[in-house]
Amino acid sequence: MSSTVNVSGTGPPNVVLPPIENGVQAQLDAALGSAERDRRDAVARVVANHPRCLAAWAALGDVARDTVESYMAYRVGYHRGLDALRQNGWKGSGYVRWSAVSNHGFLNCLDGLARTAALIGEADEATRCTQFLLQCDPNGKP
Repeated sequence: MSSTVNVSGTGPPNVVLPPIENGVQAQLDAALGSAERDRRDAVARVVANHPRCLAAWAALGDVARDTVESYMAYRVGYHRGLDALRQNGWKGSGYVRWSAVSNHGFLNCLDGLARTAALIGEADEATRCTQFLLQCDPNGKP
């Protein structure tokens, strides 16, 4: 894995995850462009074939059949994202900014987890995820 950690003398490092491979992105785009009745299953196939693709987990959360399935997809993507961050130099603190497109999968999973945790009554998890999202990028989603 390539590792991009930018260290600045004025604050925490910025961590940028590697980009999604073009072929995987094309598969995800095709799945998301499929007919609504087939979309969830098409996205699930992309996840099954590329379980490290955080954008696919976020997309599965977006097209899930219900709130619980959505929560599960976002939660798996979030935890896989933590693994990816660590593999790319993150040490438990530092920025993971929205301005880096390759960070969107992780950040969308974290955002989705915060929203769905609130919907299923996991208020403490929703709060932690919302705070973590702000710590990742205090400027918020563009």
